[in-house]
Formats: sequence, structure tokens, C-alpha cells
Amino acid sequence: MKTKVKQFDTYLATIKNSIGSQIFKNLYFEVENEKKDITEDGWLSCAFYVSSILYLSKYIKNIHATVSGTITDLEDSGWKQVDEPEMGSILIWVKKNGANRHRHIGFYVGNKEAISNDSNLKYPIKHNWKYNDNRELEMILWNPKIKNS
Repeated sequence: MKTKVKQFDTYLATIKNSIGSQIFKNLYFEVENEKKDITEDGWLSCAFYVSSILYLSKYIKNIHATVSGTITDLEDSGWKQVDEPEMGSILIWVKKNGANRHRHIGFYVGNKEAISNDSNLKYPIKHNWKYNDNRELEMILWNPKIKNS
């Protein structure tokens, strides 16, 4: 019997099953000869979360700590900007106003919903894809090749 991993279906299931998981809460780097959790115990884990699932799915080359690094890898891996999201698209929200605010990244899961790391709860949650029109999207990335994987 011939078998084949249904990569795209597994990718979508991994995203949906990640809700509430604390597995992406900590990413340690050596900084000036000291161990440092650069995700600040989950507060800055959105890029680590998204890039880890993309890497596990073989849709990008590496795991990343920043949104910018993740975007660069996505573009190098054939992901392109699109106007409308498809299930599994990557959403990048604009930088918020105020101190210590940053860009945010997550997954589009259909029905105008997204899954991304919540900075306060420090784990992935499902939410409105535009945060109920409270946060503007900077870009949507999609790679049509993944749908057939």
C-alpha cells in the first residue's frame, strides 16, 4: 500500500490544534555569554510560533524570533503578497502605537478568523482576523504550491 503525508491538511490541523499550547512560549539565545529568553516568557512569541509551524511543515527554511525574519524566509520560500486570504495564509498586522509595540503575525483559518499568539495569555488563541477592525493588516502572504502538498 502506497502512503503519502497530506502536508497541507496536517499544516492546517497543527495550526488549529495549537490553540492553548504553551510549547512556543520560550526561545532561548545566548546573549553576551548569558542565556536569555528572547520571547520574554511568551510575550513576544508570535514569530517563533508561526515560523515553528511553517518550518515543521517544510514551508520555510528556519525558525525565527522576529516577524521580519519570518517574512524574509517566507518570501525566499515562494510566498507572495495577496489581496484576500485563503485558509492557511499568513497574516501580518501593523505595528501598534505606544511603547514596546510591535508587528504581529498569525495564521488565517477561514470564516474571518485567525490564530496567533496572544501576548497577554502567552499562548495561541483564535480571534477575529482583523481584531474586530481594531488592528490593520500590513500584508497577507500565500503560497499556492502548498495547497497541493
